[in-house]
Amino acid sequence: MRLKKSVARLIEWQRVCRVGTVGEHRVPHVVPVCHILADGKIYFASGNDGRKILNLRQNARLAVTVDLYADDWANLKGVMVQGRARLIERGPRFRAIRRRLYAKYPQYPDEAALDESDSVVVEVTPTRVFSWGID
Repeated sequence: MRLKKSVARLIEWQRVCRVGTVGEHRVPHVVPVCHILADGKIYFASGNDGRKILNLRQNARLAVTVDLYADDWANLKGVMVQGRARLIERGPRFRAIRRRLYAKYPQYPDEAALDESDSVVVEVTPTRVFSWGID
């Protein structure tokens, strides 16, 4: 599924998105993550023992939400992407996405370095997209 330019722009420009996963016990888990958008897919990283990663190993379906709140509700904007996750645990693709995450978030290498020995990159392929307030 191809993202509309206006939706892609919102996802790309925002600094944080929220990721919702569900594991084997069907308990929802929602957390903020730092992300990038590349080639119509959303990418984020995590420690390989994080709850979201453990959930994705059980169930690859997830939702990602990016939104802008405004006290004037006529100006609310957002997008929810439902999709499937692929875990990238090492190799050239892991390193390429890590470089892009480090470029967008310069504090990443010092505050939460991503190493192939203990981190995972998550690639989100959109299957459904819902948006509001976006032209």
